[in-house]
Amino acid sequence: MRSLTLLIIAGGKSSRLGVDKRFVEVGGVTLLENILAKAAAQNFAEIFLCVEEILTPIKILAEKYGVKISVDKIQGAGPMAALATALEKISTDWALAVSVDMPFFQFESLTPLINFDVQVTVPIANGRAQPLAALYSKSMAEFFLRELSAGQRKLIDAIKKVPSKFVELSTDETIFFNVNTRANLQLARGRAANLSRRTPIISIVAPTSGTGKTTFIEKILRELTDLKIGVVKSTHHKISAENFTKDSYRFRLAGEKKFMWAKNFLTR
Repeated sequence: MRSLTLLIIAGGKSSRLGVDKRFVEVGGVTLLENILAKAAAQNFAEIFLCVEEILTPIKILAEKYGVKISVDKIQGAGPMAALATALEKISTDWALAVSVDMPFFQFESLTPLINFDVQVTVPIANGRAQPLAALYSKSMAEFFLRELSAGQRKLIDAIKKVPSKFVELSTDETIFFNVNTRANLQLARGRAANLSRRTPIISIVAPTSGTGKTTFIEKILRELTDLKIGVVKSTHHKISAENFTKDSYRFRLAGEKKFMWAKNFLTR
């Protein structure tokens, strides 16, 4: 990492989330401070925080972690504008660009990307390209400005026009999980909580009966064959693990010997 500049892409309006995603908390820390803390543990030549405007909380965090701030020359043009501006400023020949909204991102997973033979190297995880966790040549600044002037806003489409490489990573694709919506935020917070638990918990809920919860849980139990699974059911009536017409019996059957029924853990 010593030969690279890190660009933390932290602009945008967070319109789908409804609040500024940079300052929502996942696992007890804001998304912005999470990526800044991880970056500080690396040995980058320099770090730029790429934003559309400098807010007081942004300035405070930049000073705390000793990073520079890059303000987009072209407003409202997305991550390509952030890259175009910041790549002009970097002192190295190459930069790693990472989006602010990936709470489980790990820099170590991008080691296979370090390739200076092309202008852009993009990771692919589970079939999806990740241009906001990619390696960019400083020379791409001028190209991105031309693309923006021509009305291009889609980063991946622009990348395909230059010598580039797409690298399939074998890493867990959840490191690229983005928090873009309220549902994404709930999932991220649940995963963060589970990572701190000795025994992970999955809640499966629905507003009414007959929505397919039991069938869904059965399928999950059959997939998780290497784990011991416990099912806790919150109910207002008596349940039985022996009555084959009841969902509790179906759960036990689906899990076979791997399933542990929490008989005495009932609630009213």
